[in-house]
Amino acid sequence: MPSIASYDFGAFVETAGFLQDEPVFALVDGTVRFPAGGERVTTAHEGGLITARFDPAKGRLLTGGEDGRVVAVAADGSASELASIGRRWIAAVAAGPNGAIGFSAGRTAYVQPAGGALKAFAHPRSVEDIAFAPKGLRIATARYDGASLYFAGTDSPPSQLEWKGAHIGIAFSPDGRFLVTRMQENALHGWRVEDGKHMKMTGYPAKVKSWSWSAKGKFLATSGAPAAILWPFSAKDGPMGKAPLELGTRGNSMVTSVACHPAEDMVAIGYVDGMILAVRFSDAREALLRRSGKGAISALGWDKAGGRLAFGSDEGDGGVIDIAG
Repeated sequence: MPSIASYDFGAFVETAGFLQDEPVFALVDGTVRFPAGGERVTTAHEGGLITARFDPAKGRLLTGGEDGRVVAVAADGSASELASIGRRWIAAVAAGPNGAIGFSAGRTAYVQPAGGALKAFAHPRSVEDIAFAPKGLRIATARYDGASLYFAGTDSPPSQLEWKGAHIGIAFSPDGRFLVTRMQENALHGWRVEDGKHMKMTGYPAKVKSWSWSAKGKFLATSGAPAAILWPFSAKDGPMGKAPLELGTRGNSMVTSVACHPAEDMVAIGYVDGMILAVRFSDAREALLRRSGKGAISALGWDKAGGRLAFGSDEGDGGVIDIAG
């Protein structure tokens, strides 16, 4: 078994990962924890944290809270306010190129270039998530009945990608060819960006709450089933007409979190009972990383080298798994 450094944070772990090779955990109580070598606690949001995502290019963690603030937390634990919009919850944050940030609150998406003015994009209904294209300042927003695509540096009207239902999460493929949403129903939906061609990904017994692109962008790994479901995206049509990989099947134990390895074709899979497996794409070979714990795995994140995995649960336990032991 790999070696595990275990922690008890006492609150739901929203995001887990590494900043400058130091493990960091963002909790819904509004704090960001650096537990290694004696815990340091940064209070990012009074009243509660809603969302947290890493900004690898800038080596920081972006957080959004119930206080209407977007905050950047650095590896030394320092926190700086990037934006504030008053008493409105920040539903989602995203890291863009050259230090740009995006976030959403209510019916509005916002983009702020590094050192530039905040720009707002109004929507008829709530903006549930926001994502930057891999290159440039093009953003996509998840909304009711589809997604919208904006060129953030211009005033041109958005491209609208329609599909009935509530879309609650959004992501571009690493090559920028596809746009995928998580839905309130037990499904994903996708579009080919160049022509808007649809792709439906259904059959989940539960809502997809976690997803992760493989190192080369050939697969999108997802939770929401008793196995990690990996949709193939290397072909021109993406996953249409192709069966997904199903890895780490454990009977009725649902997968709650996934994180693809940063270099290898391998995925870490967290389950509702707290167990974590690493599974190889090519032959489905499994390695047990952690036996069951207090709660369902809510967050997983690899370090840059792929030798350590940070994890957290909905009951507040977490830790760092050293794969080499």
